[in-house]
Order: sequence, then structure tokens, then C-alpha cells
Amino acid sequence: MVSLTKKMLAEFLGTFMLVFFGAGAAAITLMISAGQATTTEFNIGIGILGGLGDWLAIGLAFGFAITASIYAFGRVSGAHINPAVTIALWAIKKFPSRDVIPYILAQLAGAGVASFLFAASVGMDAVTIGGLGATAPFPGIGYLQAILVESIGTFLLMIAIMGVAIDRKATPGFAGLIIGLTVAGIITTIGNITGASINPARTFGPYLGVFVLGGENLWELFPIYIIGPIVGAVLAAALYIYMSTETAT
Repeated sequence: MVSLTKKMLAEFLGTFMLVFFGAGAAAITLMISAGQATTTEFNIGIGILGGLGDWLAIGLAFGFAITASIYAFGRVSGAHINPAVTIALWAIKKFPSRDVIPYILAQLAGAGVASFLFAASVGMDAVTIGGLGATAPFPGIGYLQAILVESIGTFLLMIAIMGVAIDRKATPGFAGLIIGLTVAGIITTIGNITGASINPARTFGPYLGVFVLGGENLWELFPIYIIGPIVGAVLAAALYIYMSTETAT
């Protein structure tokens, strides 16, 4: 029986990996783009890919980090590394109530520490230019639109999680790979709409780091990345249970 303390440590480390490498990739992408010459000469770097190319690179960074976290910590804590996932599993009675708050606190702490250590590793440009990879709706995207997009993205993620990790009939061994690829695809698609958080902790860490280190105050946007992911994850989990429950004939 794994103790709650060990499970919390696993959630801390898993979310740390997610934010340090995933959000860190977003910050580095912005820094590379900002450092490129404005002339037409050819430059080599992630920023030169532009548009979906950048989001694919960022999405893969998140996907690889999530895949590694699931295979490293899945047997310890289940590797939720996302408060929306924890809440959704609790809502369908697949996770004990007593562990919900400790898991979420560990996830938020891992995200926060990752952002501060990324800033310490890279320097203040990571904050002032890269925003520590913080998420925000892009120009022309309204508050409710952003919540809707985050709900849809997290819905798709949670459906995948239910199918490959929670369902007892799932083929063993593939959960980490499939979930990581799903996240990469979602981020590639919706990254240029909301920043593609699909995880309240992923947004919390950079917001905290940017705020404390003297960057922009983004907290008014945080409800987007709480409401959207939680609503999407809970709906997906409930729908999957409904679809997969066998009925008597």
C-alpha cells in the first residue's frame, strides 16, 4: 500500500516535469522568436517554424513530459498531474474524497516550483519575454469562448484517459504513449486560441511565477483555466461511464 505522502510526491514530481519542460518549451519558443532578425535572411530555430509548427513543437514537449511522468509515476499515484483529472475521477467515484485536496495541492506546488526553477535556470527573459509559458486567450477570443475551447480540449483528453487508463478492458502498457500523443494533438490545434492549458495546475505555475517575479498580472484570466478543464473532464468521465456500462437485456 503506497502512502499518501509518496503519492503526493509523485504528483508533485509529475506536474513539475509537465510544467518545466512543457511550459518551458513555450517560453523558449517566444524567446527564440523575439531574438530573430526582422529581415528576410534565413534563421534556424524553433521560432522559424511559425504557426502550427511552433505549436507542434510545444505540444510534443508537453506530450513527451506527460508520457514520461505516466510511466515513471503511474504505479505510485496514478499520475493524474492535473487537478481536472483528479476532480473528474472523484466525481465518478473512481478516486477517494480524502485524497482530492492533497493531490491538488501537490500538483499546484509542483507547477509553481517548476516555474520558479525554470526562471532561475534561464534568467529574467523567461519571465519578461517568455512569460514562463503562461496561457492566455489570443486576440479576438472572448472569455466564454476560451472557457468553451478549454472544455472541449480537456473533454477529449479525459475521454482518452478513461479509454486507455481507467477502463479495466484497456490494453495495458499504452496509456502513457496515447495520453501524451493526445495532449500533443490538442495543444497543436487549440494552442493559438487559448494557449491550450487543459490543466489548471499547468496555468497556475507560470501565473504564480510571473506575478511574483515582476511580470504581468494574469490572475483575472485564471477562472478560464479552472472552469473549462474541470467542466470538460467531468463531462467526459461521466459520458464514458455511461457509454461503457453494460445494460441487462
